Amino acid sequence: MVSGNAGDLILTAEFEAYRRQRNLTLHVCRKADPESKGKIENVVGFIKHNFAKHRIFTNLDMWNEQGWEWLRRTGNGRVHNTTKKRPVDVFELEKQHLRPISLSLDVTCVQKPNLTNSITRTVRKDNTILYKSNRYTVPCGTYMPFGKTVQIVIQKKQELFIYDSETGEYLGKHTIAHGKGKLIQNRNHLRDRTKGIDAYIKRVANQFEQPDVAKEYLEHIRKAYPRYIRDQL
Repeated sequence: MVSGNAGDLILTAEFEAYRRQRNLTLHVCRKADPESKGKIENVVGFIKHNFAKHRIFTNLDMWNEQGWEWLRRTGNGRVHNTTKKRPVDVFELEKQHLRPISLSLDVTCVQKPNLTNSITRTVRKDNTILYKSNRYTVPCGTYMPFGKTVQIVIQKKQELFIYDSETGEYLGKHTIAHGKGKLIQNRNHLRDRTKGIDAYIKRVANQFEQPDVAKEYLEHIRKAYPRYIRDQL
């Protein structure tokens, strides 16, 4: 925010564009208003000291799973001192007034499917994702060194559907396994997807009068925008 402007907020150009696209109505705390900001700060403090303090985790997905369990058990299950109600019960009354999650924003201006109720997972080096202490495969070549996320949707507590977070592309599904420490594989995921990109680049380059020059140019694009190479082609 650039200025409070006596209630007529002046926002940065980027955030104003985001606000318009999300159709948000802002309620900003006044300067030096500790009571308003304290409501959120107390929640953060409660999470830090009741959940995060002294807890050991090996990766972000494990941390998120432990966080969801803590929310069900304590964060949303404990009776609030002021309201004398559990947050989970109050949410059942309030959720009918909430708006559906809007479409994902994309710098490439390509709309993606609305994956309501999806869960974000980080792709591991072995091209798997972690869900409830079990590993599920994603297509070979999905992993990226600088981080790659996918969205998973659970259907009827029996099947796990996987989608690309960037493009919304359907990547596959698995039957949810019982127990812990298992590796659940999809044979279709064993093929290296990057080889498909190589063939795609070659096919596009061959459409030009100078295929070698075109291929070299496309490889530069691939190097500069590895996460968007399919969209670029």
